[in-house]
Amino acid sequence: MIKKDFEISDLDFSKNPDGLLPVIVQDYATLKVLMLGYVNREAMEQTLLSGKMTFYSRSRKCLWTKGETSGNFLTVKEMYADCDSDTVLVMAEPAGPACHRGTKSCFNTDDDQGFIRELQEVIRRRKDERPEGSYTVRLFDKGTNKIAQKVGEEAVETVIEAVDNNDSAMIYEASDLVYHLLVLLVHKGLSISDLEKELVRRHR
Repeated sequence: MIKKDFEISDLDFSKNPDGLLPVIVQDYATLKVLMLGYVNREAMEQTLLSGKMTFYSRSRKCLWTKGETSGNFLTVKEMYADCDSDTVLVMAEPAGPACHRGTKSCFNTDDDQGFIRELQEVIRRRKDERPEGSYTVRLFDKGTNKIAQKVGEEAVETVIEAVDNNDSAMIYEASDLVYHLLVLLVHKGLSISDLEKELVRRHR
């Protein structure tokens, strides 16, 4: 089920003479901007029906579903119309590179951008799929106390390296800290978004 804050009838396809609306596609997990495409009413209807992002090709003058030849589908999770109802933001789960060049994004941003959120999704999948031999799965099996203990250990090690002015070692230990904190959040049914909400609340 796609979450959306509009009905197709709410969208203003008349703003552009060709009857097309721009669609910005963002990675649902990492928030990385993946690509820009265009839709007409029929493409939007097909997207909602199939759950896969379908665009209108301005060069070929026809509908096309992203991934129909490459397999790199964009599974739509959420959709939002802008304040003028003439642009749509799509939050999608990519099955592979979004760009024909083989990169995650059509924009020349760092492909590692948003990786912490991507890692969070990997940890969630480990919890659900429980692959054999996974360290993450073993942590989940040991429960809250053990995971929390690991967070504490990595925090102490990060502090030690920071006090010793060993920046490379501090980054290494801080990475362990973030990973184990993500495991703890997922174990408790929480996420990075919950941390962001609390930080925003404090900032305000």
